[in-house]
Amino acid sequence: MNNPFDSTTSNTIDFFMASIPHNVATGQKCLSVTPEKVRVMLPANPAWVGDALNNSLHPGCATALADTTCAGAVMSMMNPIGPLATLDLRMDFLRPATTGLNLICEASCIRLSAHVGFAQGLVFQEGQAEPVATVNANMMLNTINHGFRNSIAPDKNTKSKAMPLPQTIYTQDQPALPDSWSPFTTYLNVRRHSQPDLPYHDADALFRLPFRPDLTGNPMLPAIHGGVIAGFAQTASILHLSITNQLPRENPARAVDFSIDYLRSAKAIDTWARCTTVRQGNRSALVQIVLWQDDEKKPIALARGQCLLPPINRAA
Repeated sequence: MNNPFDSTTSNTIDFFMASIPHNVATGQKCLSVTPEKVRVMLPANPAWVGDALNNSLHPGCATALADTTCAGAVMSMMNPIGPLATLDLRMDFLRPATTGLNLICEASCIRLSAHVGFAQGLVFQEGQAEPVATVNANMMLNTINHGFRNSIAPDKNTKSKAMPLPQTIYTQDQPALPDSWSPFTTYLNVRRHSQPDLPYHDADALFRLPFRPDLTGNPMLPAIHGGVIAGFAQTASILHLSITNQLPRENPARAVDFSIDYLRSAKAIDTWARCTTVRQGNRSALVQIVLWQDDEKKPIALARGQCLLPPINRAA
């Protein structure tokens, strides 16, 4: 299939943006594209706040933006242009992002092989000189033979297909946090499932991301946006640490770095996450996140997140 766009023009990325329902729903906009760099903006939105008490953005917002921008950077170098999928992605969070400012990601494709594109970039806040995060991502090229359609939109009749609980004992379904605590967690509608006979802070709990059409990244399959899956995994890891350590609201766990490996496409159904604290020291903790959909034995992604813990006495 011939590529109708020149790979060095902004039309390439504009077409890409218009093809992705989640990008459109969140207002992501391509600012510029050259063979050396692609710049994409995520407009400020109260829904992106991760910690309302401390006025900081959720790190998942930067991750979703970085995933989109790295894909655009790789795509802008492809000739002909074709579909791609994120193989893996790593974020390092240099400083908290504050509310009220647009996020901008600048990414470059540093190498394009026959099958894989390698990208890296920086995430800034508009008007700020220092970056808030760095990103490295690898993309598998030409993942679908028939390429892009000219007009792609989510099926209006698509409904969330709630999968049965992995174990019947997980019967308590509740919002992971009160709405006012973390608007981004509310935006994703992250749910927490636990066993009714165990205390709230028990580590043996599951998190669920209910599917809805505006979370779609690939409408042709359809599949959930990779950045959404990453944002959900980050949310689950932070919640896991805050719950198991009984951290106070004013001192939640804070993301230091995050990486995710995508094993298969995330179908247009609910997604589950199970977190395990691999290591915990006095000030930091490493969490492993397993994500799956209809079968826990067939995960769609594996992630790990390093988080900073507040200097307080925590539960053992």
